[in-house]
Amino acid sequence: MSALSDQLVTYAILAYLVAMISHAVEYALGNARAVSARTAAPARELVGAGLGVAGGSVDAPATPAEVAPSAVAEVAPTARPSRSGARAALAGRIAAWVTVLAVALHLGAVVTRGVAAERMPWGNMYEFVLTGTFIGAAAWLVVLWKQPSLRRLGLFLTLVMVLLLAFAELKLYVQVTPLMPALQSYWFIIHVSTIIFASGIFLLGVVPAGAYLMRAGWEQGRRSFPYTLARRLPAAAGLERLTFALHAFAFPIFTFAVIAGAIWAEAAWGRAWGWDPKETWAFISWVVYAGYLHARATPSIRRNVATWISILGFLTMLMNLFGVNFFFTGLHSYAGVN
Repeated sequence: MSALSDQLVTYAILAYLVAMISHAVEYALGNARAVSARTAAPARELVGAGLGVAGGSVDAPATPAEVAPSAVAEVAPTARPSRSGARAALAGRIAAWVTVLAVALHLGAVVTRGVAAERMPWGNMYEFVLTGTFIGAAAWLVVLWKQPSLRRLGLFLTLVMVLLLAFAELKLYVQVTPLMPALQSYWFIIHVSTIIFASGIFLLGVVPAGAYLMRAGWEQGRRSFPYTLARRLPAAAGLERLTFALHAFAFPIFTFAVIAGAIWAEAAWGRAWGWDPKETWAFISWVVYAGYLHARATPSIRRNVATWISILGFLTMLMNLFGVNFFFTGLHSYAGVN
């Protein structure tokens, strides 16, 4: 089962990569469809206006018999969807379905890893990243199902999946081992599952947050990099609302996870809080995310400022996951890597 899990992770990475390339094709060709849609309506208007003026009367609309065949020939190709637009739509649909396949493979990798270990697959940093990225990708499918217009965000989501899973395979991978005695508690399931779930939602939330900052800059007239990446993204207002919704959903779960960890620490170590490096950074993350939600609810604080706070929150989560495990030692040293 362990070997099967490893193979499924590799297949999932490849599927996410194919989905990312398909999203990139949609992203590149999508502009032609937008240009075609913008030029179709003005073309019809200009033809009608020109005929009215030529006939000496602006008030009387032209009848179908009065419209020159050449004018119709000029309008018809513009009104029809462009070939590039059709290809972009096809690439987007392929990307969405390949992402579904990738998530299914991802789920299979998580499940078979747990079966091989005969425990929940959250015992080390590799398994944490494997499960957390699955939560983020699965949540993305729910968002995509609810709001298909956000599909182009999939380019950035699949890029994040490829990078994190590839890093996990290359740098974090460890063989399946039994759960450490200190983790053999029902609190392991309660505490770690909620931490992973919240982390996966925060991972998804940082994607529209970054996209919003780029799109907002583009809508404000900024034409330098990286704002040029956002000209084909959905409107900034919708991206900002999605960012807030995801963080508002994940924050209470994260809060419960931190409280559950304190209860477990009291039972296991005789104290609820000891400022262990992981505890400290979990508290920092909680404060930053609480600050984001407060800033988002405060009318006097601009939305881009609040969004930057949410990105800072995710950076503290990365520090807690990677930085603490690599550079610090403490009671939470269960990463399984040197």
